[in-house]
Amino acid sequence: MIILKTNLGDIHIEVDAKKAPITAKNFVDYVKNGFYDGTIFHRVIKNFMIQGGGFTEDMSEKSTKKEIENEAKNGLRNAKYTIAMARTMMPHSASSQFFINTTNNSSLDYPAQDGWGYCVFGEVVEGHAVVDKINLVKTGHHGMHADVPDEAVIVEKAIVKAATKKKAPVKKAVVKKTVKKTAVKKTTVKKTAKKAPVKKTTKKAPVKKATAKKAVIKKTATKKTTTKKAAPKKPTKKKAVVKKPAK
Repeated sequence: MIILKTNLGDIHIEVDAKKAPITAKNFVDYVKNGFYDGTIFHRVIKNFMIQGGGFTEDMSEKSTKKEIENEAKNGLRNAKYTIAMARTMMPHSASSQFFINTTNNSSLDYPAQDGWGYCVFGEVVEGHAVVDKINLVKTGHHGMHADVPDEAVIVEKAIVKAATKKKAPVKKAVVKKTVKKTAVKKTTVKKTAKKAPVKKTTKKAPVKKATAKKAVIKKTATKKTTTKKAAPKKPTKKKAVVKKPAK
C-alpha cells in the first residue's frame, strides 16, 4: 500500500505487482527513496487525468533513474481511479512520472494509437474525493508548461504502508447438543398369579397325655384279734399301716 500525503488529503494506492512487476517495483522504490516527497501534481487536465512525480513546486524537473520496460500488455485498463506511467512518444521511456485517470480512458489501453499504450500498474483504493478535488483545480501556464495548477498541489510525503493481514473471522463452534435417546425396551411384565405360599404344616408330635396314676392305697387287712377269755385285758387295736404308693 502506497500513501501519497498531499496538501489536499491522502491518496491510498494499491499496486499490482503480479500483472506489472517491473513497473510496480520501480514506483515503490521511488517512494522508499523519498523521491516523491515535495513533488507536485504539475499537470491537470479536467476529466482526463492528473499527473505528477517529476517536478518540484518551482517547476524544477528532478533527475531520475533509467527508463523501464513498457508493461501495457498486462491486461489492466486505464479505468477511472487507476494509476499508470507517463512517458514520452517513445514506448519504453517511463521513469518516475505517473498519472491517475479521472475518467475511463480506453484510448490509452494497449495497443492504443502507437501500438503500445500506457501501462496501468495499480489503483486508488482510498481517497477518491481527494483525486476528484485535484481534478477540479484551476490551471494555467507556467513557463513552457501548460495545465499547471494555479495553486500547487503538493505531495508532502509518500510512504509505503505494510499491508495488514485481515484476520479470518473465527467461527464459533456451535456445539449441537445431541441427546441420544436410548431405546427403552418395554419390559412386558407377565402377570403371573402368585400362588400363596403353602405353609408346610409340621405335624405336631402327638403329645401323650400323661395319665397320672392314682396312688392305689392298698387296704391292709386287719386281722381280727381273738381274745381269749382270760382275765380280761383291754383289747389293743393295731393301727393300720398306710403304705406309700410306689412311684
